[in-house]
Amino acid sequence: MSDQSERLLGPAPSAEPAEPAGAAGLSRRGVLRAAAAGALSLPFAAALASPATAVTIPAATAAGVPSAAPELPAGLMPYRSPYINWAGEITHGGLWACAPRTGQDLARLANWARANGWRLRARGKSHTWSPLTITQGTEPDAPILLLDTTVHLTHMELTAPPAGAPGAVRAQPGVTIETLMAFLADHGLGVTNTPAPGELTLGGTLAIDAHGTSVPADGETARPGHTYGSLSNLVLSLTAVVWDADVDAYVVKTFHRGTDEECEALATHLGRGLVAEVVLQAGKEVPLRCQSRVDLTADELFAAPGSALAARGNTFADFMAGSGRVETIWFAFTDKPWLKVWSLSPERPRTSRRVYAPYNYPFSDVIPTPVSRLVGLIVGGSWHLAPVLGATQYTVAATGLTATLATDLWGPAYMLQFYLRPTTLRETANGYGILTSRADVQRVVSEFAAYYEQRLAAWAAEGRFPVNGQVEIRVSGLDQPGDSAAPGARPPLLSVVRPHPDHPEFDCAVWVDVLTQPTSPGAHEFYRELEQFLMSTFDGGYALARVEWSKGWAYTDDAAWADDDVIESAIPASYGAGQWSEAVAVLDRLDPHGVLGNEFTDRLVR
Repeated sequence: MSDQSERLLGPAPSAEPAEPAGAAGLSRRGVLRAAAAGALSLPFAAALASPATAVTIPAATAAGVPSAAPELPAGLMPYRSPYINWAGEITHGGLWACAPRTGQDLARLANWARANGWRLRARGKSHTWSPLTITQGTEPDAPILLLDTTVHLTHMELTAPPAGAPGAVRAQPGVTIETLMAFLADHGLGVTNTPAPGELTLGGTLAIDAHGTSVPADGETARPGHTYGSLSNLVLSLTAVVWDADVDAYVVKTFHRGTDEECEALATHLGRGLVAEVVLQAGKEVPLRCQSRVDLTADELFAAPGSALAARGNTFADFMAGSGRVETIWFAFTDKPWLKVWSLSPERPRTSRRVYAPYNYPFSDVIPTPVSRLVGLIVGGSWHLAPVLGATQYTVAATGLTATLATDLWGPAYMLQFYLRPTTLRETANGYGILTSRADVQRVVSEFAAYYEQRLAAWAAEGRFPVNGQVEIRVSGLDQPGDSAAPGARPPLLSVVRPHPDHPEFDCAVWVDVLTQPTSPGAHEFYRELEQFLMSTFDGGYALARVEWSKGWAYTDDAAWADDDVIESAIPASYGAGQWSEAVAVLDRLDPHGVLGNEFTDRLVR
């Protein structure tokens, strides 16, 4: 059952985006080189990749595109706007865009798009790698309308929670999760998992089931209103634009978790939905302590289970058992990762420094001069300097932690969960979530790390350096329906951490990402090797690899998101044929005319 939404949040007051003069034809390589070498100021580089603040492009200046603007529904003004994703791999000099104010505006736009042969793409902060918004090579005059949700659709308010959850919040899709988490914290509420960047929109995080890092520590009991899974598992209801055959039009409807299958499909929709409003459950906020170490070797942290090194008690799994919240950042060609360990800490430990805001690692927020110069040289063609860059990044982190008194921090949870600003070094990343049991986490981590290190060394021996960034390893729980306060809830259908029906023993997911500069020679080939290893090793026996929606995957030797077998077979199989087809059927029914999507999602979600 669903109901026509009778009450939508009002728009947040804001002006329409201006249309100042700008330049079209942005070059990905040019932007990356200039930013890395310091020729662009960091604020300007960030603006280029943040469409909400980027300059718009007058229609007449968009090369090769007719200047005539589309005639949108009354009250909606079209303007040209560039699109640049996080690492600059997907760019467009200027698509038509508008800033809808209400959910009804979204419905009117959907009906306009259907009647005029256009497609709608919601755009928040464009902090993504994958082509779920637009694809690289989108034609200059493509009939695609970008919907900027960050201008008006940003309102939020507390609402009555259901039994079993201490709190609930009603919010629109354009609000950033940093703003949302600060709002919840002001009311004594919070969540267990968030991504590291706070400048992501709520709509974007739900579209790809954004996650953090957490499982229950040994002896830790689940807290009402919280989940160790993704943010999508907190959804109680969704209001979205969907097709209504009875009225032969797109309308705004509300779907409830546990009652409507549409809610489970839209909670992670991969760009195949258009959400106007969401209600999320929340739990009581408990402060966190975050301790950093840079003294343990990778050999010890990622030691094979049962080995002499593992017996020392300093493995990834050991820290996971003790605190439940662990991350390692392992710079290329170095032997000592940056280990972060978060733990629940209602009271401030005497040795911890209290924090009063997010982003407490200034040495990584803004690119230090030695790093920017090295990256400029590397992107300019000196790829053999990758080991020097890795060593420099490690040194910056190790000295920066000490210099800024950041090795032991304490404060509100969200202030320690957000630590990645838009001004950090922009890199491309592959991404996978590997479902397994807690007992096998160290085995997964160890086998991945050993393969990665061996292949990195083998490539270097041949004089090839495809990876010049870092490896990030996290672990989270799955989207268990019992975490939801909605009776009868099921997991989001397309969540990476949706439990697998054939593997009830899998209760967590190891997240792995390998980062490098987007133009690194051989990067796609290296990523393909790694992906094939992950999918063949973690094939559903003691672990199962799934792709992380917002990152890079489906590699050929020359491109990401291009391997037909991975896209059309491996990905659906990793969910189970029945569950994948159920999600596709629901999303197709909600948008039978294909207004919401692009040529890539047409190929993926089918």
